[in-house]
Amino acid sequence: MSGILLKGDSMLYSRRSLLFLSSLSMLSFLFLKCSPGTRSLFFDSRRENADPVKFPNPYVEQGKALVSIVGGDDIKPMVREAVTLIGGLEKIDIKGNSILVKPNVVTGDRNPTTTSPEVIKAVIEILYEEGARKVVVGDMSGLMTFSTAWNMKKSGIKKAASDAGAELVCFEDYHWLEVKLPHTKYLKKISISEWIVKADRIVNLPVIKTHKYAAYSICLKNFIGATHWKQRPYFVDEGHWEEVVSDINQAYTPHLNIIDGTVSMIAGGPRKGTAVKTNVILASGDRIAGDVAGLGVIKSFDKCPAIADKGIWEQRQIKRAVEIGLGVGKGHVALRDKDIRGDSSDFKDLVQKVRKYIENEVPS
Repeated sequence: MSGILLKGDSMLYSRRSLLFLSSLSMLSFLFLKCSPGTRSLFFDSRRENADPVKFPNPYVEQGKALVSIVGGDDIKPMVREAVTLIGGLEKIDIKGNSILVKPNVVTGDRNPTTTSPEVIKAVIEILYEEGARKVVVGDMSGLMTFSTAWNMKKSGIKKAASDAGAELVCFEDYHWLEVKLPHTKYLKKISISEWIVKADRIVNLPVIKTHKYAAYSICLKNFIGATHWKQRPYFVDEGHWEEVVSDINQAYTPHLNIIDGTVSMIAGGPRKGTAVKTNVILASGDRIAGDVAGLGVIKSFDKCPAIADKGIWEQRQIKRAVEIGLGVGKGHVALRDKDIRGDSSDFKDLVQKVRKYIENEVPS
């Protein structure tokens, strides 16, 4: 028998046992070196209760949620104009406040898999110019990808955010708060990043893309990156991804949604797919209004059957979100548009289609 007898001990250890104990010791060391948030991804070391983060949409006119779509080639003026068209940043009182900017950083790939670094930089600069005290850019990547920090670096998001003066945070490095969900079929509570509560204001910054499991990923789906891995939709109910996405969104309300449509994914996704330059930025205080407008952009290309073959208001994310009161329903969205380049026939055509899709009509 191959083994080692430890002095002063009567137990005989095999080499396999020693290797196991060594590995266990190393894992224990690494566990202790991890941040509290990272440890809590695997062990519920701390769970504080929190109320859902709610904020009424100030971007409303005559009972309709405003959503803007701006065309152009110069990103920062496009972002500024998109927000101005619905009422401006003063509506959410950012002066002197800390702002969490939540992009899509599912992997380290560039947009439209992730939010464009150029759009992120423009948003941060505008927030500071309008008086924000501190801007934090935070997310947590998908379970089967590299770390969020690595993905932020590879995608160019880290450099863009740092150059604009923002602090970067990876949600897995921080604690989680448990929020009870009032109207749900699929889960009763959700663990969200503490940064959703720590920041004074939240700017949701998704990209427009298709998603092979959830049909699409825009405003509603982007919040999944701020939730605990064990409660991602594929672990909750893989047959009801879309409804789970909407249910989870009861945990918070962003103050503003700025949507990156500079390059959109119109088929495939969420990581790899067909990308086209759409050269638009959208903005809304309502996640449903933002999503239906973004869906209109995807639908106009007629490349994704899950979207092309179904009315926008029939999408399961949208239907469930309307049902549980996350935003407005059909007939209560007002679209405002502007092309900062002047007169572009491509932009006019896109806006016409988006508007008719929102109204649930078929463009001629």
